[in-house]
Amino acid sequence: MPIPGSTDRRAILGLGAALSATAFAVTAEAAPASLEPGSAKNLAALASKLASLPRRRDFKTVPMILQNRDEWDAAALDAVLAYRGGPRQSWDNTNIKGPWLNLMRNSMNAQVFSFKHADFLCVSATRASAQFALYDDMIWEKYGLARMVGLKEPSNTFLKPPAATAGAHAGAPSPHDNSVAALHARGAVFLACHNAIWEQANHFVKAGVNPDHASVEVVAAELTNHLAPFVVLTPGVVGTIVELANNGFAFTQ
Repeated sequence: MPIPGSTDRRAILGLGAALSATAFAVTAEAAPASLEPGSAKNLAALASKLASLPRRRDFKTVPMILQNRDEWDAAALDAVLAYRGGPRQSWDNTNIKGPWLNLMRNSMNAQVFSFKHADFLCVSATRASAQFALYDDMIWEKYGLARMVGLKEPSNTFLKPPAATAGAHAGAPSPHDNSVAALHARGAVFLACHNAIWEQANHFVKAGVNPDHASVEVVAAELTNHLAPFVVLTPGVVGTIVELANNGFAFTQ
């Protein structure tokens, strides 16, 4: 069954290709194919723009507080803040085992299919353990993230499109597709929090979960470098929520 309201399946350029001419390194998986409704022209334009903008993933060390725009994904964040294509909603997501992805999916379904707002933009302001869902498998395996949060799978299944999104993408609006990958393919944007990265790095070092015996600054840089390539790094999502609100995003906690 096709997604209601969908008339085509545009493919968003792979972020790795978009960054090949830049000085930034991409280490995570490329974004899945686009699943926005066919009438979502503004949302598709934002997704295409975000796919073309660089994400810095080549840090050696990072400070506790970011003060310069080249220390986070400033251009990509600016594009999100500037979006005026439709209703906008931001979510303060903190618990990887909570219902956050299901709630975002339900909101997207109601806005797009019920209220007919095809260009609705759903943004996850992600922090705490929910941010684990934005790291690649290397980080999950090296630091044992699954064990920390009590999940069975040792790798990050949140970044892998569920089986339902394969082929005809029939399951995209359904609970079977509650993943970061599936919601991103539908146009959702996932913001990461530098403050959460720093706190997680500090915890790993203090707890001895530090295979390289590295400093907090180095561990934080490694976590940053292994965010999924489509993720938008912010200097801190709690502060960024204020910026989102100032730009017309409805806040949901």
